[in-house]
Amino acid sequence: MKKLSVLFAAIMMVVSVGMAKAQKSATLNVAAVLNAMPEKTKADADLKAFIDSKQAEIKKKGDAGQVKVKQYTEEAPKKTAEENKAREAELQKLQEEIAQMQEKAMKDSQAKQDALYAPIETKLNAAIEKVAKASTIDFVLDANSSALIYKNGPDITADVKKELGLK
Repeated sequence: MKKLSVLFAAIMMVVSVGMAKAQKSATLNVAAVLNAMPEKTKADADLKAFIDSKQAEIKKKGDAGQVKVKQYTEEAPKKTAEENKAREAELQKLQEEIAQMQEKAMKDSQAKQDALYAPIETKLNAAIEKVAKASTIDFVLDANSSALIYKNGPDITADVKKELGLK
């Protein structure tokens, strides 16, 4: 039992010495840096154009479906039950196609976003790492994170922007 107490005390001393080592931390306004990057602005515009084109395709298909619904509704009393049933099946299929288009558009948009933003993220992370190493900073925390309770470190936002050649 005494050996266990001595071992526990020794472990606590080692942990205490490790914790006593000064670690520098800094905050970074990631959103401000990203919004200042021209690559991000271009990626945002490209993504918006892509999403708008997908939405236009879906709207076109939906509008065509609305025309058919209106036409079939007006003509339904003049048609046989078999024809109306076939038309209902056609409209159901059209609804399913539109739903599939929407699902595919969401997946394609996410893939496009990932492809557009990956190089921006890589560039930003490299700049952060370079500035942090040059400043001997151990931790860089996002200044906008709501998970932080206490922030008291130098803000390296300006240095990262400078590294990226931004104002």
